[in-house]
Amino acid sequence: MDAGGFRTQCDEVNYYDTSDRVCLNSSATSELLPIAAMSDELLSSWQKLARNAAEPNVFYEHWALNPALEHFDTEPQLSLFLYWAGLPNKSDLLGLLPIGPFRQFGSWPVPFVQNWTHHNSFLGTPLVRKGFENQFWTVLFEQLDATSWRGFLHIRGMTVGGPLDQALRSVCVRQKRRCDLVHSEARALLESNLDADAYYAETVRSKKRKEIRRQAKRLGEMGEVTYSHVNGATGLDAWIDEFLQLERRSWKGQEGSALDCSDDTRPFFCEALTGAACSGQLERHDLRLDGKPLAMLVNFHSAPGSFSFKTAFDDDYARFSPGVLLQLENLKILGQPDIYWMDSCAAEGHPMIDSLWSGRRHIGRFSIELKGLSRTAVFRGVRLGEGLMAHIKKREIIDISQVKL
Repeated sequence: MDAGGFRTQCDEVNYYDTSDRVCLNSSATSELLPIAAMSDELLSSWQKLARNAAEPNVFYEHWALNPALEHFDTEPQLSLFLYWAGLPNKSDLLGLLPIGPFRQFGSWPVPFVQNWTHHNSFLGTPLVRKGFENQFWTVLFEQLDATSWRGFLHIRGMTVGGPLDQALRSVCVRQKRRCDLVHSEARALLESNLDADAYYAETVRSKKRKEIRRQAKRLGEMGEVTYSHVNGATGLDAWIDEFLQLERRSWKGQEGSALDCSDDTRPFFCEALTGAACSGQLERHDLRLDGKPLAMLVNFHSAPGSFSFKTAFDDDYARFSPGVLLQLENLKILGQPDIYWMDSCAAEGHPMIDSLWSGRRHIGRFSIELKGLSRTAVFRGVRLGEGLMAHIKKREIIDISQVKL
């Protein structure tokens, strides 16, 4: 596939760090770089992009995406879409998205193009330089329209209502390109101007706070209870081993979904945490009873946001709610001046975190029409089929005559 390029005028954007200003003063270019062709030459540009992204997404940063691509199955034609201010690797990187063709859309044998995620990736929002959101989508569509990839574009796991969503809809309207939000869910978000104590008092009802105090007191009667909070790589290898063992002893281990149950997820977890620590983006919490871990928590920071990636707790102590007690310690993130919000990365309606965090973040899947008669036919056929299935399953009441073709 040939890399597409276009010429544009200079756009100058104000950033928090003036050394990270960028100007399109030459021909901007885009490319679909095969995963096998990735090299360390991309690293510094990738890091700079992540620092200045319109929306943080740690799962597409190099230290999280590289081990995922190495250890998890990928489609043969999976590529990195890269949008450059000028020549590749000779200019600023303005956008990045792992993307490729797929042959099966859910249960339907329908070809389509999609951003790549995996079971331990909880966000699919592209990494795009702040101020270049519209240009990113324009160039991506231009690139995909020119490929031989069949079907429509599907973006999964993108923040609804954020800068990338707004730019996507704007570009599609301008290009008369159909774009549908086909699914969304709300997951817990921690965001407030209050400090940890005030937020806890305002968010959690008094009866539940009383019960949590009782559980903490009873746990304290069993031995010495300690909390630790560590940034960086100090003692990381031993801590990772403890986390994996704790999670495997839990219900996740019994169901086979614990990270340590798979030869793919285990090394991914170890390498992602090590990479995050080296990048200064790892935060670890744990709660211990006489030195024994009862609950452990992994956060990934990417200012101004943070992501609560993984948590594990000892089921034998479930009556003391060690996971809840540790999450109360995690509320102290509200006091960090560079972090404005934390994404729970939890499923919608999660009973524990939803009771502690009052904010909600909407994450959605978008289907976008690509140019070409056959692509349009596939897109509209799938959308009609989804509308009919929704009606049949009574997920919503629709008038079939109003389904757009």
